[in-house]
Amino acid sequence: MSVILKVEQVNIDYNRIPALKEVSFQVESGDYIGLAGPNGAGKSTLVKAILGLEPLGAGSIELFGEQLASFSQWEKIAYLPQKHQYNQLFPASVSEVVLSGLAGLPRKAKQGAEIRIREILTELEIASEEYKLFSRLSGGQQQRVLLARALIRRPELLILDEPTTALDPQVREKFFSILSKINKEKKTTIIMVTHDTADIGRYAESLLYLDRSLVFFGLFSDFCDSKKMQDYFGDFSQHLICHQHDH
Repeated sequence: MSVILKVEQVNIDYNRIPALKEVSFQVESGDYIGLAGPNGAGKSTLVKAILGLEPLGAGSIELFGEQLASFSQWEKIAYLPQKHQYNQLFPASVSEVVLSGLAGLPRKAKQGAEIRIREILTELEIASEEYKLFSRLSGGQQQRVLLARALIRRPELLILDEPTTALDPQVREKFFSILSKINKEKKTTIIMVTHDTADIGRYAESLLYLDRSLVFFGLFSDFCDSKKMQDYFGDFSQHLICHQHDH
């Protein structure tokens, strides 16, 4: 599989206080990675850096083989932030919100958009909501619409920043299952920031655990067997995170 993201020795400081310190890892096509760590660990800082929104103090980032500074293939990447920017008073329909995901792309990329919208909404099991006002939907439905807005670009890399924070457990479970299906069937690479380290191991294949520096990056099975991680988390928390002993 090809490497689509390469982070090398990245340092970022805020007022001389390290936010990220010598972080290095690479992501291959088709990976599903849970990005976790305590509050203030640098998770959102790392995502902003990958998206070119946070200047690097040192190190480098490559996306699809290009240096970040000269990267030109942003249509390959979609981002779902923790909080959406839609004004609830603005009367946008579901289909209009999804279509806005194509803003800034060339006209060719927008051909067949109406058919594509219906296909995505069907995949996400919200086709019946296509013509309803976005503001009238439940929180879980709105989050699926925003996921559809990201997917309309047909991204190769999907980055999500704690997308299930405001969702109840049943809705969160459904959202996670949809993401797993997208990863497996569409081969979309996923990096998902999450505070829920006790749950992400049921869905993602790999764990990237930050605490300003890189604590662990690898498969959950390797995390489970790591003596270093046992010392870091303690035996109980280590196995709660890895989900290798559910059966």
